[in-house]
Amino acid sequence: MAKVMNILNLEIPAGKAQPAPPLGPMLWANGVNIWQFIKEFNDKTMDMMKTFWWADVKVKAKLTIFADRTFNLEIGKPVTSNLILWKINQKSGSWEPNKKNIGKLTRKDLEEIVEIKRWDMNTEDIEAMIKIIWWTAKNMWVEVEKWAIK
Repeated sequence: MAKVMNILNLEIPAGKAQPAPPLGPMLWANGVNIWQFIKEFNDKTMDMMKTFWWADVKVKAKLTIFADRTFNLEIGKPVTSNLILWKINQKSGSWEPNKKNIGKLTRKDLEEIVEIKRWDMNTEDIEAMIKIIWWTAKNMWVEVEKWAIK
């Protein structure tokens, strides 16, 4: 196997990788065949994109680049903040922090996000996972129903 030249940790919308900046120039600068990467990434994440109803949910990807210009692509789970935005049907967090909430999550919403993120979390306790996601939502100014947290 060829020598590892670089490892890139990326966050790209599932099924929507494009050669436009910042992704294209970053891949080009590292000697990666841009079109090969885009095809492989989009093919691997197309089912995930369908799962999220074609929304722009970013997924984590680890790209290992070798000296012979080949690469290995590992697809991770979606980013928690994007899952929260997907659940409340928003594109971004609050533009007026400390003043305006942008949506509301229920206990069921938190549990669905936990099911998706379960294997990325650093705990096996469901309630702890729910609290981690709750804190992320709170920092984005997304309201969580009071009875949702135990």
